[in-house]
Amino acid sequence: MELTCLHIADIFGKPGMAIVSEELPKLIQERKIDFVIANGENAAEGKGITDQMCQQLFNLGVHVITSGNHIWDRKKTFYSENPLIQKYLLRPINYPIGNEGQGSAIYQMNSGVKVAVVNVQGRTYMYDIECPFRTVERELERILKETHIIIVDFHGEATAEKMAFAYYMDGRVSAVIGTHTHVQTADERILEGGTAYLTDVGMTGPHDGVIGMHKDATIRKFILQTYSKFEPATGDVRFHGALLKIDTKTGRASKIERIRIDQR
Repeated sequence: MELTCLHIADIFGKPGMAIVSEELPKLIQERKIDFVIANGENAAEGKGITDQMCQQLFNLGVHVITSGNHIWDRKKTFYSENPLIQKYLLRPINYPIGNEGQGSAIYQMNSGVKVAVVNVQGRTYMYDIECPFRTVERELERILKETHIIIVDFHGEATAEKMAFAYYMDGRVSAVIGTHTHVQTADERILEGGTAYLTDVGMTGPHDGVIGMHKDATIRKFILQTYSKFEPATGDVRFHGALLKIDTKTGRASKIERIRIDQR
C-alpha cells in the first residue's frame, strides 16, 4: 500500500494563503492525496503565522504545519489553546531547550497508518543552534518505535548542507524536503536507500518580487545598505509543492514530483 503525500512550499502572505485555499482542495481530490504538510512560517505577511491562519490551513486539509526561523516573529501562536496548533504546528527541533513549541509530530490517519513529520533547521549562514544531524538522529530513535514513514522539512540556506543531511538520513527517513530559499530547485530524486529528496520546494505566493517581498524596497536596501521597510509583493502568484509516494510498510519513497501551479 502506498501513501500519497503533498508538501506545500513556504506559504507567503495573503496571496499564498489565497492560492492554497483555491488549489489545495482540488489537488487533494484530483491527485488522491492522503496526507498534507505545509510550511507556514511566512503566512502572516512574511512574519510567522497566526492562530486563525493555522486553523484555516487545517480546515483546508493540511495535517501538519512546519516552519523555520521566521516562526519566532509571532511565537505567541504556540500559546494557542487550539489543540491542533499545540500538536501539529511545528518549529525547528534543534532550537535550544526552553523554546516554545515542538519539532516533530506523529499523525495517525483514519486507516491507522502513522506519519511522522520532523522540522529541522540548518546552521550554514543561519543561527548557530544545535546540530541538525545529531538532533534528528536522536529523534529517530523515538519515532521509529511507532512508524517508518518519516518526512523531514529541512529549513536551510545552503544546498550542500541539505544534500549532505539527505545522504546521512538515506534509508532511515522517507523524504527530506528543503525549505527556506523560496526558489524551487529541479533536483528531485530518490536516493539509493529509498529517501526522496528535493533541495528546495520553493514558495507558494507572489513571485514578482524578491523571495516574496516587493522588489523596489529590496533593491534599495542592497544599493544603499541601510534599512528599507519591506512590503510583500502581490503578483505572479504560484503554488509550489512536492508530491510523494511512500510505501506504508517500509517507509521507502517510490516517487517524488515537483508541483507548480500558476494562478489562473
